[in-house]
Order: sequence, then C-alpha cells, then structure tokens
Amino acid sequence: MTATQGHLAALSRFVFRTPRWYTTLTFALLIAAVSGVAAFDSAFVLDDAWQGVFFVGLPTVAASLLTAPLDRRLGGRLTHNHSSLLALFSELLVIGILTVAAVVALATPLGQPFVFDALLLALAAIFAVRLLVVLAVSRHRLAIAALPAGLQTAAAAVLLVVYTGTLRFVGDSGPLVDRLFSRANHADLPVVFRPQDLLVLALMCLVYAGAVWLFLLVIDRPWRRSLGVSALEFVGGFMSHLAEGSRELETFFEEIGETAVVPVSVLSFRRPSDDEEKARFVLPMIHPGPMGDIGGGNLPVRIDEHADGLAFPPHATAGHDFNLVTEREVETLVDAAERAHGQIEYAATATPGSRVEAGEATLTGHAFDSSAFAAATFAPGYADDVEFGVGLSAIAAARDGEFEDVMLADAHNCNDGLTGPDLGHVVPGSRRAFDLIDGTERLADRLAETTQSTLELGTARDPTPWDAEDGIGSLGIRAALLGVEDHTTAYVLIDGNNMVPGLRERIIEAVDGPDLLEVLTTDTHAVNTIEAENPVGGSIPEDELVALIDDLLAQARADLEPVEAGMATERAEVTVFGNDRTEMLASTANAVVSLGAPLAGAFIVAVLAISVLLFFLT
Repeated sequence: MTATQGHLAALSRFVFRTPRWYTTLTFALLIAAVSGVAAFDSAFVLDDAWQGVFFVGLPTVAASLLTAPLDRRLGGRLTHNHSSLLALFSELLVIGILTVAAVVALATPLGQPFVFDALLLALAAIFAVRLLVVLAVSRHRLAIAALPAGLQTAAAAVLLVVYTGTLRFVGDSGPLVDRLFSRANHADLPVVFRPQDLLVLALMCLVYAGAVWLFLLVIDRPWRRSLGVSALEFVGGFMSHLAEGSRELETFFEEIGETAVVPVSVLSFRRPSDDEEKARFVLPMIHPGPMGDIGGGNLPVRIDEHADGLAFPPHATAGHDFNLVTEREVETLVDAAERAHGQIEYAATATPGSRVEAGEATLTGHAFDSSAFAAATFAPGYADDVEFGVGLSAIAAARDGEFEDVMLADAHNCNDGLTGPDLGHVVPGSRRAFDLIDGTERLADRLAETTQSTLELGTARDPTPWDAEDGIGSLGIRAALLGVEDHTTAYVLIDGNNMVPGLRERIIEAVDGPDLLEVLTTDTHAVNTIEAENPVGGSIPEDELVALIDDLLAQARADLEPVEAGMATERAEVTVFGNDRTEMLASTANAVVSLGAPLAGAFIVAVLAISVLLFFLT
C-alpha cells in the first residue's frame, strides 16, 4: 500500500455502523424531551418535556418513519436505519443552531426575532443536509431527491403554521379550518409564523438546494475526468456497505476494473494410508481487499469452505491493484484451485525447513519433490504488500533451478500503520524488491542441494476468543508443523491483516519446540470494515496470543504423522482494480476530500450571506 492509498484507507475512521432505527428514534425523542424542558416554561416539567417531544420530536419521527419508504418508492436506496440517523442528526443541528441563537439573543439587543430567523435558517439547513445525503446515497435527480429530503423541514413548518395561528393572517377560513389548522391557543410557542415567513423558508430551501447541486457538481468533476464514473456512486456504495452490508460498491469497482490473468497455486498434503487430504495451502496471486467482504476481502474464508483438509490461505505477493472487484470473482479462483488440486502428483519426501537472509528479506521454506514453498518477511522492518511483478520475478528466479512449481507467500507480519511517506510497499526497482528476488533464489538453490527424506505433518487450529474488532478473522489461528528427520518447521497462520512491529520476534522467542518458526497473516480485510488499521496484536493481550500459539504447536506435534505432498499451479482470468487504478482512485479521493472542506466552507458562507439578504428584503 502506498502512502496515497494509506490516506484513502484511513478515511474509514470517519465511518461507523448505523444503529438500528428504533434505537436512534428513542434517543431522538429523549433529546427532544430534554430540549423541551430547557426551552419551555410551563408549570410542570412533564408538560415542558411533552411539548419538546411534540414540537421537536414529531418532525424527527415523521422524517424517520417516512423518508425511507418514500425514497424507495421513488427508486432510492435509503433504509430505515439511514433515515432515522439522518433525522436525529437534523434534530441535533436545529437544537444546536437555536441554542447558539438564544445565547446571542440574550447577550445582544437582537432579541426574540433573531431566534426566529435562526429557526428558519435551521430548517433550511437541515433540508440542505438531508438533500446532500439523499443525492449521495440514492442518486435521484435533484427535484426527486427534494421530496424525501424535505420531509423534516415540511413537518416542522406544518406544526409552526398550525400552532402559531398563521391562518389568522390570511382572513376568515371558517370554523372547521380554524379548529383543525389554527390551534395557537393549544400551545405557548414564543414565535409568530407569518405567511411571508413561509415564503422566506421556501426561498432559502431553493437557494440551499442550488448550493448542494453546485457543490456536488464541482466535487464530481475530478472523478468523471480521471475515472469516468461519478463520485456519488462510490460514496453511496461505500455508505451502504458500511451501514448495511450492501454490495452496491462492487458495481462501482466493476466499472473501473481491468482483466488480469493470475496464478493460483495449491500445495496439498494427504495421508498415504487412505489418500485423504490433511491440509491444503492455497495461494491465488491477488490481494484480499479492498474492505470487509467486498471483492476478495473475505477470500480466506471462501478458500476454507472449499478445502477438504485444513485450509491455509496465506497472503500472496500482490497489492491493491489486484483487489477483486466483486465477490463473484472468488468463484473463478476457487475453480482454478480445484483444477490445480486435481493435477497434483504426490511424493512422500521433502527437505528439512531452511531459512536464508538477503538484505532485509528473510525467507523460510521447504522443497517437496520438484516443488517449493517459501514464506517471505521483511521483519523487523516495516512492510506492507509486495507488488505483483516483484513476486513473479522472485518466483521465476526460484524456478530457474530444479523446481517446476513455487509458492511464494508474503508473511505480511510487521507494519506500523498508515502514516508516513513510506508504508513499506515493495515495488519494482526498490532495494527490498531485489532482496526478495535474491533471497528466493538463494533459498531455492539451498533446497535443491538438500537431500529429501520422509515427510511428517501435524496440524492444529483454534477459532480464538477474539473477533474482527480485535483484528482476528473467523478462521482464527492455524498451525502446520512439518517434520523431516529430526528437524521441525512450524508455519503459524493468523487470520488477520498484518501485525504490530516486534510481535513476530516476540512469538518466535517465546515459543519452544520447532527448530524454525514463521508467523504469517492472511491479510484478510474482513477485519477492516470499520478501521483501516487493525493489526494483530493491536487489541489483544500478547501473552494470551503467545500461549495460544504455544498450545497449538503442542497439539500439532502430537498430530505428526507421515504424509505425501504435491503442488500444482493453474491460471485464472479475473477482473481486478487494475494497474494504477487504485492509485488513481486514492489520489482522486484524497484530492476531493482535501478540496471538499474548504469548498463546503465557502458554500456555507455564501448561502448564509444570501439568507441574511432575504431576511432584510422581507
């Protein structure tokens, strides 16, 4: 991941799961009751609270319950959870503006008329905010989006018309109309809502709608120029995925994706007594991103579902350019893995585990007949993804000798986060790229010269007591212990996205038993639904993690038995983000975010100036 991509990923910190609509609505009514106690001054506190619920909470309830059905009837995507949270935010915005206005009115000679003007401004402001969200999520035309967006403002305006006696300014409307729509004597609102005030509110809403439309037009232009798609498609899909688990974001990624041919390697171990598979390492050369279970984000779980033996899906040497655009592409990789598995020729021998160092790169691996497996790390140096081309070059260097197939896994086990100019992305031409290529070649040469003997394998797994919020995916932790003669090598695979610096070394130092130990992560992005940075060790006690790994290796040692091993590789054609598309997406998003805040500030100043002008003119 480059620094630019890191800035994009870091935007996840601003996003959270939308609470259930009834939870949001309950909180909104509670806030309305409290605001009623503060705003009204009747003889009883409960009367004040009730008036707050009625005059502040009722428009929120109407907007919460009616926005989503109306929006969906018009072809939109808003859910009840979306609309309730939006209504609550709008309610808080109105209360905030009125609170500030009340303080200003008390401290200056502006008085009550200023508070009423602030109320009109607040109602127009929440219309603008709601319109922005509806346009972003549902992508209606402006006139259509204004209908669900205007519900909360309209509901508040209706209450003002009815309970401040607005109809008395338009003449005699008859006893029935007065009884139903002129009920000023049933409330003690400190405002008078005249017909011209309703006109001012309507004009302000028109101005704010125009500002929202122009703001989105300016923000959208860079996306359409660089990527050929609308920013609203990305924003809407992103919000829907993080709030509701929707897969709409994949449609956006499909539009910018490119076709790629990727190797899919399978290393299988089986018991010679019954030919039953005991373990399977599967390594498609793609990146398990971009987030959550979107695209290939939850690839490790899908691989596990299709393996007969215990599945080990380590991270491949591929970066974010090789994110799958949709979950459907995973099936293509699974099919390729099944084809490769069907072509495997097994052998009962392997080399003892071997480890070499080349510059910053450390590689640990085995040879199985004419195939080889290697796990690469740059720990204790910080590193993130290895570029696809670098990985292919390293594999080619290893295959130049006696090996027909080589599986090269990126251990992905030491990173310090998403800040700084260099996030550790191993790119062509870098010193680390040559370290990896040289190290892979040296390991292959050493393995080719090493005598092979009978192979034993023991495995163990634990789902762990931790979950995605703790940085551990649903596969938990898995261990494979390979024994050749008197030498044992352990590969511990953690279903997570990278590890905190130094944790790998502390695990290796603390765990007794194997002669060689390497700790890998799957780089699953299922642990990055909310936070872009959620490495293994960041949220869980290290001593508990070490104890669990130690116990797993003891179980694996007890499980050691003779096995046969074999490897095969197939190619799969899939749609991925594509070369430079991820960087372009990240650069465009970061530029828009940087531009958005000052641009929004300029628009707010402009519409406030127009609002003040309208107050003076009317």
